[in-house]
Amino acid sequence: MAINLQQAIDIGKYLVTQRLLGRKRFPLVLMLEPLFRCNLACTGCGKIQHPTDILKQNLTPEQCFKAVEECGAPVVSIPGGEPLLHPQIGEIVKGLIERKKYIYLCTNGLLLEKSLDKFQPSAYLTFTVHLDGLREWHDQCVDRKGVFDTAVKAIKAAKAKGFRVATNTTIFEGVEPKQTQEFFDFLGTLNIDGMTISPGYSYDWAPDQEHFLGREQTRTLFREILAPFKAGEKKWDFNHNPLFLDFLTGEKDYECTPWGSPSYSVLGWQKPCYLLNEGYYSTFKELLEKTDWSEYGHKSGNPKCADCMVHCGYEPTAAMDAMQPQNMVRSLGSVLGMS
Repeated sequence: MAINLQQAIDIGKYLVTQRLLGRKRFPLVLMLEPLFRCNLACTGCGKIQHPTDILKQNLTPEQCFKAVEECGAPVVSIPGGEPLLHPQIGEIVKGLIERKKYIYLCTNGLLLEKSLDKFQPSAYLTFTVHLDGLREWHDQCVDRKGVFDTAVKAIKAAKAKGFRVATNTTIFEGVEPKQTQEFFDFLGTLNIDGMTISPGYSYDWAPDQEHFLGREQTRTLFREILAPFKAGEKKWDFNHNPLFLDFLTGEKDYECTPWGSPSYSVLGWQKPCYLLNEGYYSTFKELLEKTDWSEYGHKSGNPKCADCMVHCGYEPTAAMDAMQPQNMVRSLGSVLGMS
């Protein structure tokens, strides 16, 4: 199963507690960015375009722990940049595990195998390796040959040492559905702990602006890619609520929950979400209370939100929808491998 049962139970308890407390806005996943620099320059990435003085900065472990405690989300995703470049990443992860947070450490895989000794296998830790497709397509996306082979070798090494390992795949315009399906089949041979998929978001700073998907393009493409899965012909192990997959294929129409995955970095709490560069607040409380949330989301009319269907904005919406009685059985079934 992609999400272990204890994690599903803990997140369910958290969601129920927030509703009982009457909270309308609360986080589900903290996007903790301890640094922005990276050892790749992917053409679809908007994070590595920060000025050099910003790219040189790191969050301290203490800053990371304070942000996690201030936010209170049960899940912590550690993207970047490349988190394994952080000199204290082992200490940061250890502290988060001690706080019983479910950690998804996102990496391109280049440093993973040589970094494994910094960590201990834990039900709270999952390495999420970025792979956008099979060898030729992935190496094209990251603009460097050999990255796919290095990442796959690192996945096998991590699994051999008892670590949980998942993959993260961004779908861009130009992807061949059949090749993507073959890629998912290949991932199934690696004994990974789930796959995450998402359409790419059109970062203003990204060098390549030609291959981001529009909303209808996204639905059409994901319907084709996921058709064998939806028909029960494939048993791909997605690390997603099934309702989010319904959203990607157009079977569900959700609004974004931008506060569901707040982002904290060396610049502070990013306004309004992980994907937009519209300023920063010094505290999470300020982010929640001072942001005019009506200005964001598909129905707001904000052109920057018009085509966004990225998991960090819509997975929290799907999680709340899963708490509805008519959806609970299906969502639980996906955790138990029954759907």
